[in-house]
This record gives sequence, C-alpha cells and structure tokens, in this order.
Amino acid sequence: MNRLKYLRESVKLSQSELAKKSGLPLRTIQEYEQGRRKLSGISIERAKPLSDALSVNIEDLLEEK
Repeated sequence: MNRLKYLRESVKLSQSELAKKSGLPLRTIQEYEQGRRKLSGISIERAKPLSDALSVNIEDLLEEK
C-alpha cells in the first residue's frame, strides 16, 4: 500500500479532508497516492503541512517501507 494512503487512512481522513487540512490541492494528494508523483521528490514547503496534517514527522512521511 502507498505510504501516504496508509498514513491518511490510519488517521481516518479522506483525500479531500487531507487536502483541506494540509492546504495541498486534492489532485496533488491523489497523484501522490497513485504513484504519479513521488513523495521522495516533495519539497519541504509541501512536506511540512502534509506531515502536520497527518500528525507524523517528515521522516516518517518520507520513509520507504
């Protein structure tokens, strides 16, 4: 399972809720989860609000499992 999707579902957020909470466009969230964009290439400006919205640190967000 995609890391972002796993983290999002573990805190019981929809993609839309995560987009609103993080300030990222819904399409961006969808593309990360579909693998059309890679989290490994995410900028700190996008990673920080996303990790905050998921209540994880940036390292946990970007960790490959």
